[in-house]
Amino acid sequence: MGSLSDFFEIFTTEPEAATGVPFARFMELAMYHPTAGYYTRDFRRVGRDEKADFFTATTFSPVFGELVIAAVVKLLAPARPADFNFVEIGAEPGGGILRGLPHPFAGYQTILLGQPFSLPPRVVVFSNELFDAQPFHRVVWRHGRWRELAVALTGRTLREVELPEFSAELAAHASRLPKTASEDYHIDLPLRSVPMLERIIGQKWAGLFLAFDYGKYWHELAENIPAGTGRTYHRQKMGNDLLARPGRQDLTCHICWDWLEDGLARAGFGEARVDSQESFFMSYAAESLAAITAAEAGSFSSRKRMLIQLLHPANMGQKFQALHALRK
Repeated sequence: MGSLSDFFEIFTTEPEAATGVPFARFMELAMYHPTAGYYTRDFRRVGRDEKADFFTATTFSPVFGELVIAAVVKLLAPARPADFNFVEIGAEPGGGILRGLPHPFAGYQTILLGQPFSLPPRVVVFSNELFDAQPFHRVVWRHGRWRELAVALTGRTLREVELPEFSAELAAHASRLPKTASEDYHIDLPLRSVPMLERIIGQKWAGLFLAFDYGKYWHELAENIPAGTGRTYHRQKMGNDLLARPGRQDLTCHICWDWLEDGLARAGFGEARVDSQESFFMSYAAESLAAITAAEAGSFSSRKRMLIQLLHPANMGQKFQALHALRK
C-alpha cells in the first residue's frame, strides 16, 4: 500500500517538480498513481461513518438502485429493458448500485475507475460521480491575464505557484476562457471530463447514457464563482486545502454541463437533459417513489430516511444532477 512518503518521492521525479507541475498533473498523481493514488490504494473511501471520506447516492442502497431501475425503464420505453445490458462505470470495489437487486436488464456489469472497458451494442451506461473524479486544471486572473496554477515541491512542502505560460493541454483549450475577469478570479477547468466522455460514447453502441454528478454551466463557472469549485473531502469534511494529504484525500471540482452536452450531440445522441436529482426521480420514478412511501406509511423507516437524503433540496436533491440522453 502506498504511503504519504511515497507521494513525495514520486513527485520529485517530475521534471518540473521544483518550479511547478500543472495542477492537473499533480492531481493525476495524487488520485491515480498505481501505489500512492487515492483511488488506487486499497481502503474504504465511501460510507456514512467517520472512517470514510464522503458518501454518495450509492451509499443509500438499495433505494437509489431501485429508483434508477425505474427511471431507466421509463426512459428506454417503448424499448424493452431486457434488450439492454446495464454497465456501471466508476463503481467502487465490491460496490455497484444494482448489486443484489433484481433487475429487468439482460445483464449487469461494473467497471472500476481506471479499468479498460468495451461496451456491448445495446447498453445503458450509468455512472455516479465519475466525471468529477477526473483531474482538472486551475487558472487565476492576475495582472490582466489568465495564469495557470501549478504545484511545486520545496523540501517536503508542496506550494502553489504560477506557470510562466500555459501547459500544452490547457493551451489547446485557452479559447474557452473569458476575455477578462475580476482580479484573483479562479476557474477550475474539468478538461479531462471530456476525454472520459469520449471514451464512453466514442464506442459504437445504442441506448441510454445516464450520469449523476454535480456541475455548473460554463457561464456560472466563468462569471459567478470567483473562488473556483475545487474542494477536498476527508473524514466527511469538505475543505479547500488542495495540497494537503496528497493521495489521502479526495480532490474534485464541478464539471461543466455544456461540454458534456456538446459531446453527446456530436456523437449522435438525441436531446441531452440535465435535471436535478430530485426532479429526475420525481419525473421518471414517480411510481416507485409512491410505492416506497405507501409501503411504509405511518413509520419513519430507514428507506424513508434514504428518500429524504436523496430527494430533499437541503440534502442531495438539488446538489446533484442527472445528465441523460438516448442514442438509437
